[in-house]
Amino acid sequence: MTTICRHIYVSGRVQGVWFRAFVREQAEKAQVQGWAKNLPDGRVETLLYGDEKSVTQVEAALHQGPRLAKVDSVIGENCKPLEIQGFSIS
Repeated sequence: MTTICRHIYVSGRVQGVWFRAFVREQAEKAQVQGWAKNLPDGRVETLLYGDEKSVTQVEAALHQGPRLAKVDSVIGENCKPLEIQGFSIS
């Protein structure tokens, strides 16, 4: 099992639509660690850490988001794996 870390920015209508809670729900179901936060420019920034298959699964879900969201783009890059416990929202 390969462990990876992805740093991701999601743009569109992703604030005020429960997007961060959606990310946490998806991450917890997939046993992925990390965090999600709103940015002043209207995007959501998230960090996902876990086994490659699970992180890829959560990242794929970000393209849809919750029912009220309208995702325009999901841009991610690999990052140095960090030992993170749980999933937080700020």
